Amino acid sequence: MTDLALLPKTQAQLVSRLKSRGPQSIKILAGQLELTTMGVRQHLTQLQGKGFVKHAQLSHQTRGRPVTLWKLTEQGHSLFTDGHARIAVALITEASKTFGDAGLRQLIDNENAAMLASYRAEIPDPQLSLSDTLEALCAKRTAEGFLAELRLTPTGWLLIENHCPIFAAASSCSALCAAEFSLFEKLLEGHATIERSDYLLDGARRCAYRIQPVGSQQ
Repeated sequence: MTDLALLPKTQAQLVSRLKSRGPQSIKILAGQLELTTMGVRQHLTQLQGKGFVKHAQLSHQTRGRPVTLWKLTEQGHSLFTDGHARIAVALITEASKTFGDAGLRQLIDNENAAMLASYRAEIPDPQLSLSDTLEALCAKRTAEGFLAELRLTPTGWLLIENHCPIFAAASSCSALCAAEFSLFEKLLEGHATIERSDYLLDGARRCAYRIQPVGSQQ
């Protein structure tokens, strides 16, 4: 399988942009990457020939002709690592057989407790600066392969994970997603509330979380 790093730089940028922003038009992509529309079209055509991108549903506008959007194919999404998917699924299956569902959940909880301790050791205390905590959390999640980004909203923040490196494992064990949510809750406990707004396993393009500060915390 081709690795993202093996693609030409501009094509890798286009693939990454489609991954993090979803379907895009050639004009939008050209503006974002400061390229000509002709250049973007040529690169997308080459990526299409490799099986990494395809046309999305046409964008209907109130005026003018419909705009053709481009999006990643399943093969395009596979350019982003999925955390040793086959091994992870096999281990979850065997653990469930050996320890039962309750035992598997206990293993996940134990690992989650260790992750929480690690996060707290590496991420600024939210009591000092909630925004600094969230910026650090976003950076850590990105380093772990989640392609995270943080957006400021009128009521707080939106933490977006544009890729899930454990998607195959999470698909076979939803307790992993519950553990992730619990990790975020405990990390921000007393300083912010969090709710999931987009969920990959429900068919969304990504996972996203709305985070609102408690009281005057910022």
